[in-house]
Amino acid sequence: MGTDLNAVSVFVTLAETLSFRAAAQRLGVSRSAVSQSIRRLENRMGVALVQRTTRSVRLTEAGERLHHAVGPAIADVASALDAAGELRARPSGLLRLTASSIAESFLSGPILATFLAAHPEVVLDVTISDDEFDIVAEGYDAGVRLGEVIEQDMIAVPVSGDQRQLVVGSPAYVARRGRPRHPRDLPGHTCIGWRPHPRAAPYRWEFTENGRDFDVAVNPAMTTNDMGLMIRMACAGAGLTFGMEETFRPYLARGELVSMLEAFSPPFAGFHLYFPDRRNMPLKLRALVDHLRENRRG
Repeated sequence: MGTDLNAVSVFVTLAETLSFRAAAQRLGVSRSAVSQSIRRLENRMGVALVQRTTRSVRLTEAGERLHHAVGPAIADVASALDAAGELRARPSGLLRLTASSIAESFLSGPILATFLAAHPEVVLDVTISDDEFDIVAEGYDAGVRLGEVIEQDMIAVPVSGDQRQLVVGSPAYVARRGRPRHPRDLPGHTCIGWRPHPRAAPYRWEFTENGRDFDVAVNPAMTTNDMGLMIRMACAGAGLTFGMEETFRPYLARGELVSMLEAFSPPFAGFHLYFPDRRNMPLKLRALVDHLRENRRG
């Protein structure tokens, strides 16, 4: 029986995503092309590899065995191809990244702009998401998140200094409602909250007092997943909001916002680029890591 390595590679991608749509997006082909490859492989092997329904995709026992056997081998082949391509000594190809929406220093523009200028053969694909997920399973080369939420088995490279979260409001709001003296006063104020998506509860505002961490449910009058809207509403005097100091810094400097409760907001580890430990790191990712390290030294 001849081996269709392309169909095997498509199967491994489908096994990792358990979605014909997601597999097609990762491979850059149509869903029908993925379906045809899987059907061709199943016909050649004489056994069903996946169970399809209108809502889900599941691996059969044969599919599970095949994925367990060939998944690592396909990953090794991909790494070997990347390593062979790097003999050109120039980083190139598609570099897929995902970053938290509040990674201000990374997403502000200069870091990525100077990286692209230095490596014109690299194409960046950056997805902004505050959801937590497995970057390997979703096909990303690396992610950018706060250090405290990165899994221990990942390699992490700092992309910012220490961070802290602040409560801010407009001078007009403070003149009208006053400043909270303690985080426990916040439920009595009008607050503008954040949530990553409609199905999630509003984020609880986090503080530290006498070395003890605690959080406050502020019962926001408004929630959104857009930090820009939160800032605009706060500047307009709609209420207090909460977020990263570096995000608010330009507004604080111009006097559009004022900070409060800073005694309850100590610094913590900032944002990191993280990626799995690989025997052969792709040259395009190595170039980004080196660029970030050089940027921090500068």
